[in-house]
Amino acid sequence: MAQTKNSFDRTTICKIAKGALIAATGAGALYILNVVGALQFSNPTITSLVAFAVPFLVNVVREWMKGE
Repeated sequence: MAQTKNSFDRTTICKIAKGALIAATGAGALYILNVVGALQFSNPTITSLVAFAVPFLVNVVREWMKGE
Protein backbone atom coordinates (compact mmCIF):
# COMPACT_ATOMS: atom_id res chain seq x y z
CA MET A 1 0.00 0.00 0.00
CA ALA A 2 1.40 3.40 -0.97
CA GLN A 3 1.54 6.34 1.34
CA THR A 4 -0.92 9.13 0.47
CA LYS A 5 0.37 12.70 0.49
CA ASN A 6 -1.02 15.06 3.18
CA SER A 7 -3.01 12.41 5.01
CA PHE A 8 -2.71 10.13 7.99
CA ASP A 9 -3.44 6.86 6.28
CA ARG A 10 -2.52 3.44 7.70
CA THR A 11 0.98 3.43 6.16
CA THR A 12 1.81 6.88 7.53
CA ILE A 13 0.61 6.01 11.02
CA CYS A 14 2.63 2.77 11.00
CA LYS A 15 5.78 4.68 9.99
CA ILE A 16 5.18 7.30 12.70
CA ALA A 17 4.63 4.60 15.33
CA LYS A 18 7.76 2.72 14.28
CA GLY A 19 9.83 5.92 14.48
CA ALA A 20 8.41 6.70 17.93
CA LEU A 21 9.26 3.18 19.12
CA ILE A 22 12.83 3.49 17.86
CA ALA A 23 13.22 6.91 19.53
CA ALA A 24 11.76 5.62 22.81
CA THR A 25 14.06 2.60 22.74
CA GLY A 26 17.12 4.81 22.34
CA ALA A 27 16.00 7.15 25.10
CA GLY A 28 15.25 4.21 27.39
CA ALA A 29 18.65 2.66 26.70
CA LEU A 30 20.39 5.94 27.57
CA TYR A 31 18.42 6.20 30.78
CA ILE A 32 19.25 2.63 31.80
CA LEU A 33 22.94 3.11 30.99
CA ASN A 34 23.01 6.28 33.12
CA VAL A 35 21.41 4.43 36.03
CA VAL A 36 23.75 1.45 35.69
CA GLY A 37 26.76 3.77 35.40
CA ALA A 38 25.81 5.51 38.64
CA LEU A 39 25.47 2.28 40.62
CA GLN A 40 28.30 1.22 42.88
CA PHE A 41 28.61 -2.45 43.71
CA SER A 42 30.64 -3.69 46.67
CA ASN A 43 30.90 -7.22 45.25
CA PRO A 44 33.24 -7.61 42.23
CA THR A 45 31.21 -10.58 40.99
CA ILE A 46 28.08 -8.45 40.63
CA THR A 47 30.12 -5.75 38.90
CA SER A 48 31.39 -8.32 36.39
CA LEU A 49 27.88 -9.63 35.74
CA VAL A 50 26.54 -6.11 35.14
CA ALA A 51 29.50 -5.30 32.89
CA PHE A 52 28.65 -8.38 30.83
CA ALA A 53 24.86 -8.05 30.87
CA VAL A 54 24.50 -4.44 29.73
CA PRO A 55 26.31 -4.71 26.35
CA PHE A 56 24.81 -8.16 25.82
CA LEU A 57 21.27 -6.86 26.27
CA VAL A 58 21.95 -3.82 24.10
CA ASN A 59 23.13 -6.16 21.35
CA VAL A 60 20.04 -8.36 21.80
CA VAL A 61 17.76 -5.35 21.29
CA ARG A 62 19.80 -4.13 18.32
CA GLU A 63 19.66 -7.52 16.60
CA TRP A 64 15.94 -7.84 17.35
CA MET A 65 15.25 -4.51 15.64
CA LYS A 66 17.20 -5.45 12.50
CA GLY A 67 15.52 -6.84 9.45
CA GLU A 68 12.63 -6.02 7.24
